[in-house]
Amino acid sequence: MRNLSWALLLLAFVSCRQEGEADKKMETIKYIERASGELKTENIPSEGMLHWLYVSDTGKLTLNLLFKRKVVSALGGWYMNTRWSARRTADFVKEHRIDMDEYAVSNVDDYKTFNEFFYRKLKAGARPIGEHLVSPADGKILVFPTLSDVDSFFVKGSEFTLQSFLCNDELTTKYANGSMAIVRLAPPDYHRYHFPASGTASESVKIKGHYYSVSPLALRGSLEIFCQNKREYTTLQTTEYGDILIMDVGATMVGSIIQTYSPGRVEKGSEKGYFAFGGSTLVLLFEAGKISFDPDLVQHTQNGLETTIRMGENIALGNQ
Repeated sequence: MRNLSWALLLLAFVSCRQEGEADKKMETIKYIERASGELKTENIPSEGMLHWLYVSDTGKLTLNLLFKRKVVSALGGWYMNTRWSARRTADFVKEHRIDMDEYAVSNVDDYKTFNEFFYRKLKAGARPIGEHLVSPADGKILVFPTLSDVDSFFVKGSEFTLQSFLCNDELTTKYANGSMAIVRLAPPDYHRYHFPASGTASESVKIKGHYYSVSPLALRGSLEIFCQNKREYTTLQTTEYGDILIMDVGATMVGSIIQTYSPGRVEKGSEKGYFAFGGSTLVLLFEAGKISFDPDLVQHTQNGLETTIRMGENIALGNQ
């Protein structure tokens, strides 16, 4: 079985290169930069590989035989925890223009592994916390005032169901007519995540799953990936916004989802956890009628575009 996995992995890279060269016209992913309102194009790491895996027939076969499995992500996670991996840190920072002055450790040479750099900590005060409901992470956000709005954004949005996402009948009923926000973290983003409001946090509940990519190239086809990936959820009981369900979704090459909070009383902006190497996503669910998303985020989502967001920025008002 191990030999078969390595053979498939080698075939994947060879086929990816061949088909990538044959198809130079990759789909571009546009988004809105919230601060300026400008329309921009996303630089997607490993774009050729992702396009091959989620679009071509041979890529889809390899994806389902190998890449979704834990062994591939575990291998990637192991390498990112070695000292060899630190060699790529400086080039990664330069390529993605990461402002290291925002972080507690600003010198890239001080990170002993790439993973250590990947879940780096911010300096105190680097992310001001807004007055209302705030984003739990840096990334790009989509907001849906009602869950029925999901179908209008994703080509196959109907394949996303709360029942398959939550695997819990009681929670499915509770959030059936509610609202949803999706915050997608790309590899260059800050990968620690925080509580969007003050309240009482439950213990984290794990749901087993695979390790599909949450890149926009993968999600554009179907949101069902969220119902298949490894994930964990926490319920945050709040006075202003009702009970918020926070789902942490893993993905390809995400070695671990690490919870750093303790169940009980938590404050808005306090750290909840972090993702090890890879792209990942946070999904927030709200009960019906409890919140109203900021108009700019709603408008951009209706136009089929994500919006850049930083941890601590306001994203919604309470309807209490």
